[in-house]
Amino acid sequence: MEAKRRKINILFAVLLAAAIVGGCNEAGQMHVSESSQESSKADTGFMLTGPGTYDSADTAIITRIDEEDQTITFFNTTVSKKYTLNYDGATSYSDKYGEPMSLAQIHEGDIVDITFLKSKKRLDTLKLSGECWKAEAIERYEINTTRHDVSIGSDVYKITSDTLIFSEGEQIDWMDLNAADVLTFQGIDTTVYSITVDKGHGYLRLEGDENFIGGWIEVGQTLIKQISEDMLLTVPEGSYQVNISQGSSGGTKSVVIKRNEEFTLNIGDLKVEEPKYGQVVFAVTPSSATLYIDGAKVDTSLPVSLEYGVHQMIAVAPGYSTIKSYFKVASATGGLEVTMEKETAEEEEESSSSSSSTISRFVVRIDGPEGAEVYLNGNYIGVAPVSFGKEAGTHIITLRKSGYETRSYTIEVDSEEKDIAYSFAELTPTTTAIQ
Repeated sequence: MEAKRRKINILFAVLLAAAIVGGCNEAGQMHVSESSQESSKADTGFMLTGPGTYDSADTAIITRIDEEDQTITFFNTTVSKKYTLNYDGATSYSDKYGEPMSLAQIHEGDIVDITFLKSKKRLDTLKLSGECWKAEAIERYEINTTRHDVSIGSDVYKITSDTLIFSEGEQIDWMDLNAADVLTFQGIDTTVYSITVDKGHGYLRLEGDENFIGGWIEVGQTLIKQISEDMLLTVPEGSYQVNISQGSSGGTKSVVIKRNEEFTLNIGDLKVEEPKYGQVVFAVTPSSATLYIDGAKVDTSLPVSLEYGVHQMIAVAPGYSTIKSYFKVASATGGLEVTMEKETAEEEEESSSSSSSTISRFVVRIDGPEGAEVYLNGNYIGVAPVSFGKEAGTHIITLRKSGYETRSYTIEVDSEEKDIAYSFAELTPTTTAIQ
């Protein structure tokens, strides 16, 4: 009995000592001190984690959100390094002002300030960076990969090799962008760190167009182009009224263009009428200007007879900005006033450099993917491998092959006197083709 009493006293003493060392909170619950937490970690290799538990912080770009694995991948532009962290129910999200957000409001391309427990690769807090600026749904911009900059309105920002581009949550390359895309830009100070495609592009093909070759196609207010055989147009995604005209023949049809998909529009049922002509009087300033209608030089001292429909006009004069526009003839008589503006110093420099933009002795080769139809700015030029005359500037190369997804690339052709070659990735089989 005495021995049993001694054992109870010893056990009580041990428990009392533990309580004194560990301490208690006001509710009488055990509280592990920092020193004992370190001791526990050293002894067991395990440390309890929860809200507010972190040992690292960073400002980075979100490159991938995987809800199935509950991970987020980040990219640090300072060291050009990607890393992935786990998130859980204790991870908190907030906007740049500290207001709570949900994970569904966070997207690839966002620039964020984060804290995390590096030893456990656990994301603790994620906040939209207060230093970041965001230009959303921009339609008018100019990206120049040669100068490594982008113009948004009157502002010019730098782009770098670490600037990331996203479309529908996936990372894409510069060549995948199209001038018709609607983009969101995010950056810090004068540098763009991420670009997101808000509204991409698809493709429009004409069928039954035999009676309209040489005529014109107008896709909403977005695109106007002369119809050529087997053309394939790159068009921003959306719904459009498409106007087809060949003189007084033609009509209007509706189309819906979806991102990265091809739409075939049959225009074989549109009306074909005998051509009608109108007399157009041009008043051109300066009078020394040269006027071209549909690529042919015209004498503006007399009325010009033109077929009903859409026509392209180019006015050129030394010391003046070149005018390139379209007009429609829809009556027996009419007039058009063309007033040219004096060229600025910057425009003079650009026009002098572009005067030699066509380098007929040299070519651009499209070597692959072999067997794909190749379209240059919407016009069919052959099956890869194929080449075309080198002309400096921005061009859209579209690749098409039956059973595969159509793909387009934007290329910047230099003015160097040498051939250049491109070999693009193999096209992706369509879902139907895979089955």
